[in-house]
Amino acid sequence: MPRQILCTVAALALAASAGACSSSRFDTGGIGASARPAPRVARPLPPEEPDLGPGLSSGPVTSAPLAPPPGAAAAPPGPVVANPGGPIVAEASPPPVQQQAAIAPPPPPVVSSGGRSGVVGGWTAKDATGASCRVNLASTPALDLYKASSTGCANKDLAKVTAWDYRDGEVYLYQPGGTVAARLRPAGGAMDGALSKSGAPLAMVR
Repeated sequence: MPRQILCTVAALALAASAGACSSSRFDTGGIGASARPAPRVARPLPPEEPDLGPGLSSGPVTSAPLAPPPGAAAAPPGPVVANPGGPIVAEASPPPVQQQAAIAPPPPPVVSSGGRSGVVGGWTAKDATGASCRVNLASTPALDLYKASSTGCANKDLAKVTAWDYRDGEVYLYQPGGTVAARLRPAGGAMDGALSKSGAPLAMVR
C-alpha cells in the first residue's frame, strides 16, 4: 500500500476516535442535568396584622358615651343646641308659668229663706204710704219667741214690734201680749208681706 493512502487512513481513524469521545462527554452531561432537582420558588407571605400592643385587638371598634367625672353634674334634660364655633350648650326647659287667680269681688249677702238664722239682723221696713223705718230681728230668745225692736217707724203697728218668730217659711212680727203685727215671707234678700190689722202691704229689705 502506498504511504499516502496509509496516512489518509490513519487520519480518518483519529478523527473517528475524537468524535466518539466528544459524543460520550456530551451525553454524560445531559443525564446529570436531568437528574438534578429543580430550584425552589419563594411564595409570597400573607400580610401580617399590625402589632397594637398588649391587650389590644385589631377587631371592630365600638364607642359609647363616657360617664361624667366624679363631682361633675350631669347635663340637664332638654334638647341639645349646637353652638357654631363653641361648646355644645344644653337648652334648659322654660320655667312653668304661674297662673294668677283672678280675684273676684265678694258676692253681696244673700238672705236664706230656709231657716230662722237667715233673717236675723237689721231690716228697712216700707209700708204702703212709702214711709220707712228700721226693724231689728235679734237672735236672743224671749220666752217662746225672739227679741225684736223698731226705730223711727210712723206706723203704730210697726212701732210696737217687740218680738218675732219663724214658722212654716214665714216671719211673724209680734206686739206685746202676743199680738201678730205683720206676716212676711222671705224671698232672696227681701221679705214681702202685709200688716195684720189693716192688710196693707209691707216690704222689708236689708
